[in-house]
Amino acid sequence: MFSFTLKFTGLLCLLFVFAASTNAQRTGSVLFPEQDSEERTETAKAMIAKQQAAREKKEHAELLTRGEELLKLSEQLEKSLENSKDLSAADKKRLETLEKLAKKIRDDLGGDDDQESVEADLKDKQFSVKEAFSYLKSTTSTLVAELKKTSRFTVSVLAIQTSNSVIRLTRLLRFRN
Repeated sequence: MFSFTLKFTGLLCLLFVFAASTNAQRTGSVLFPEQDSEERTETAKAMIAKQQAAREKKEHAELLTRGEELLKLSEQLEKSLENSKDLSAADKKRLETLEKLAKKIRDDLGGDDDQESVEADLKDKQFSVKEAFSYLKSTTSTLVAELKKTSRFTVSVLAIQTSNSVIRLTRLLRFRN
């Protein structure tokens, strides 16, 4: 009988050691459980930082794509005006799209409206529609060039100011025609 209790006790001890080692593997160190929690926190922070960097990189690529689209629209408008003297309905639609894209770019850069009115631009500048579209194209080119110089880590004041100029110019052209 003594041999049986000894075997049973030994088996019970072995079972206890096995359970303790299995639990230690699952939850980390039995002596320092907070260490495992810190490692998980650091891993989670690293994962969040990596996701944020990927999101910022994607947003910057979208910003550059919008800039290229803006340039393409301004070129189309200038070519359209060379062929005819008045703006067509499609040209007016392009102007609206151009303004929306410029606003989106400005907002993505963290800029705000500079509170200059279109009426002030109308009074200060006397120019032909053809000159205005040429100026719009050159301003858009400047904006795209400035966007290409920036990275996802920088904010360009010049790009914000140029986007405001593009917005004012598109409003000016829309109201004038």
